[in-house]
Amino acid sequence: MVQFGMLVIMVGALVAMVMLYLRGRSGVRLANPETGTLYVTGVSPRPDAMGEQYVTITGNLTGPSVPGTVVYGRLVWDVHNWPAIGDLIPVVYPSGRPERWQVSNPGARPGLGS
Repeated sequence: MVQFGMLVIMVGALVAMVMLYLRGRSGVRLANPETGTLYVTGVSPRPDAMGEQYVTITGNLTGPSVPGTVVYGRLVWDVHNWPAIGDLIPVVYPSGRPERWQVSNPGARPGLGS
């Protein structure tokens, strides 16, 4: 009986890992997304390295159903187009959930572990 229970737990863990892997590969699709604007109030320093690097952005998100919410996120961003304080970045987010925002700019994509 104990072996059967352990087998069920191991199969469940394997299925969960495969689903997480597939979800990460295809990205998260937002149901009924709203578009808004992120006014950047804080950004991590630009690194000396080239290519895509991690950036931490803090800002004020406004949209049709959000009067103004302070949000932050860690993203992968191209060093040549590094964001600056005062930038307006177009974002999308689920209706009523501005803390789950994503950049709608194709030049940036959500970072791993964000």
